[in-house]
Amino acid sequence: MDSLRPPQSMASQRRASREGHEDKYDKNSKEVKASPSHSTMGLIEQESDDVDPWDLPEMKDTGVPWSALDAKGKVLRVLLSVMKLILLLGFLYMFICSLDILSSAFQLVGGKTAGDIFQDNSILSNPLAGLVIGVLVTLLVQSSSTSSSIVVSMVSSGLLTVQVAVPIIMGTNIGTSVTNTLVAMTQAGERSTFRRAFAGATVHDFFNWLSVLVLLPLEVATGYLYKVTKLIIDSFHIQSGEPPDLLNVITDPLTESIIELDQSVLSGMATGDEEARNKSLIKKWCLTYTNTTLMNVTVPGPENCTSPTLCWVDGNYTFTLKNVSETYNLQKCKHLFVNVSLPDMAVGLILLALSLLVLCSCLILIVKLLNSMLKGQVAVVIKKIINTDFPFPFSWVTGYIAIIVGAGMTFIVQSSSVFTSAITPLVGIGVISIERAYPLSLGSNIGTTTTSILAAMASPGETLGNALQIALVHFLFNISGIILWYPIPFTRIPIRLAKSIGNVTAKYRWFAAVYIIFCFFVLPLFVFSLSLAGWQVLVGVGVPLVVMLIIILIINVLQKRKPGCLPAVLRSWDFLPLWAHSLAPWDKVVTGIAAKCCCCCKCCQVVSDNQEQEVQSMEKGSKMQTAVYDNPMMNAEKEVQNETKIELKILNMTRL
Repeated sequence: MDSLRPPQSMASQRRASREGHEDKYDKNSKEVKASPSHSTMGLIEQESDDVDPWDLPEMKDTGVPWSALDAKGKVLRVLLSVMKLILLLGFLYMFICSLDILSSAFQLVGGKTAGDIFQDNSILSNPLAGLVIGVLVTLLVQSSSTSSSIVVSMVSSGLLTVQVAVPIIMGTNIGTSVTNTLVAMTQAGERSTFRRAFAGATVHDFFNWLSVLVLLPLEVATGYLYKVTKLIIDSFHIQSGEPPDLLNVITDPLTESIIELDQSVLSGMATGDEEARNKSLIKKWCLTYTNTTLMNVTVPGPENCTSPTLCWVDGNYTFTLKNVSETYNLQKCKHLFVNVSLPDMAVGLILLALSLLVLCSCLILIVKLLNSMLKGQVAVVIKKIINTDFPFPFSWVTGYIAIIVGAGMTFIVQSSSVFTSAITPLVGIGVISIERAYPLSLGSNIGTTTTSILAAMASPGETLGNALQIALVHFLFNISGIILWYPIPFTRIPIRLAKSIGNVTAKYRWFAAVYIIFCFFVLPLFVFSLSLAGWQVLVGVGVPLVVMLIIILIINVLQKRKPGCLPAVLRSWDFLPLWAHSLAPWDKVVTGIAAKCCCCCKCCQVVSDNQEQEVQSMEKGSKMQTAVYDNPMMNAEKEVQNETKIELKILNMTRL
């Protein structure tokens, strides 16, 4: 029967098979369209969750391998590497010099203000106010060694007791950590680099803040630092010596050719010398001669004589023999501002702007050079040397060796700011991990205190004890902080806090500026203003704020670890307005303001450009219109169209 059925054409068979295949394809395509979008997003989210942002990046060598180069290429590569190393050392030298000039600029801008602050002994007797003053003065002069020298000179002269000076020394330790935090701001261009750099800088901040939060109440309650250092001073017979002068030998020729300050004026203002207040901090005469002679001088009365045997009265005048010193200026200094008739504030602002420009430029160039040099096998070797721990039984020793290395390097450069600012870019580009940068920063704190100890040993014999005790207080404070926050891995809280704020600033980069302004300026000024109002106001306002902060921290910890212990309302902060527990609304405000500020200067230019474009387009349109109407061909076509329309109307009217 099938053979009798009329055969179908081959085209119809192909058409049927193709339609069936297309139906299957449509079904399959619908299935494919329905599912992969969600699965792909899931894979992406899973990958982003699995990737640890704190893993050190792999630095790939994109150049030609060494083995593939010929003799000429190898020579050129060696020469290029040597040139890069020389440039790196040159930029590092300029970077260190710019930090030194930045310190001088801050002393010119705020040095006299620092001296005025230190003179109010009634405020300094408040430990919390003394801590804040130490922070603010170190921020003003941008040098913990300068502010520490002011404190040492005041203790030596008897204006401050050692107990009162202890909180100020703690404050100087906090104030000096702002420099590397500012350095990290220059790496805000790339998100992951900024995350690591800012965390590497703030780990130093959190260590200092946490150490103060524990050791300041302990010192107020027990006098721990004062008693231990007093015991050390009384137990050892320490002779005075001279402080080392290592890095300054290299940097002084450049920095002293730009600016040179008279540190005796700053110390004189701190000790209440009225003559020093009227002097300029800019050093004019570098070579002087002081001649001391025994002369007859008049005094108000016999009680003012140097001794009864050297005193006599002639009529209404009382005379005594007294050593009189006269200073003769022999040679002027040779820096740029020696003959400039500008006030200290103006010179300080000029140097501040120039030093910040040089500092940021050198830092950016250093980072670029490091990125180009630390590639391939070189980066692998350096990262292994710095970040690799010793074998298992001795793995705990690695961190302490890093502390010793940080102390030694800081002792060589004589500045914790220089050392921590130098390792911050290395943390940003991924050569040094946060876990390794932490002990290096702790060692840097110790290194800068050993320099102050040796500097204090250069004091005269009668003031050596007090000066050395203050330097030992600084040393013991940092040692105690290391004992609190390093030996046990669980207690390394600064690393976790630094990573948390690094994640926040990587998402909201403006928060880095808010952090610096709040922690180093707003909070100290707020506490200082409360201290001026008295203990009652300080306790009445400060204690409720501290209690509320502690409660919030406890709730946050319980929300993450044991939410079942909390009521249903407190298991999240969703009951609060969004702006009270999230930075997203603030981010919209900040980005909106920034966009308006950035576009404000461009608005006039954009409007004028738009107006010019509109005028040009109108002129072109008018020209086209005139060209169209002036075209005789277009006029003829329009006449034909009008005639056809009239004919059609006549036909419609005459149609039956």
